Order: sequence, then structure tokens, then C-alpha cells
Amino acid sequence: MDIRRRVGLNVKRFRKELGVSQEQLAFDCGLHRTYVSGVERGIRNPTVVVLEMLANGLKVPVWRLLEDG
Repeated sequence: MDIRRRVGLNVKRFRKELGVSQEQLAFDCGLHRTYVSGVERGIRNPTVVVLEMLANGLKVPVWRLLEDG
């Protein structure tokens, strides 16, 4: 699986587990909602800085966004 797709699926899974919308996650991370949407769909290529921002907003370690499964 493409790494962008894997990150996107993990972001979406953790976001849903938290029970927050893309808009709320984006606000919590200091990102735009359409950017978060692009990450979840695997069409954005987030930098390590953005991965850290997302992980902090999702309250998970950064490595969890990269895990397979």
C-alpha cells in the first residue's frame, strides 16, 4: 500500500475514534480542513512537521500514523 494512503487511513481511523470531525481536527492542529481531507484520502504528501501536528491533535505517537494495519 502507498505510504500516503496508509497515513490517510490511520489519520481517519484515529480521528473517528476520538469522535471529532475533519474540521475540528484541522482546527486543533492548525491546519485547513481541506488539507486534512486530502491527507485522509491519500492525495497529500504531509511533511514530518505536519505528521507531528496531526499526531498531537489525534493524541497518538507519530509512529502510529505510519503503522500498517
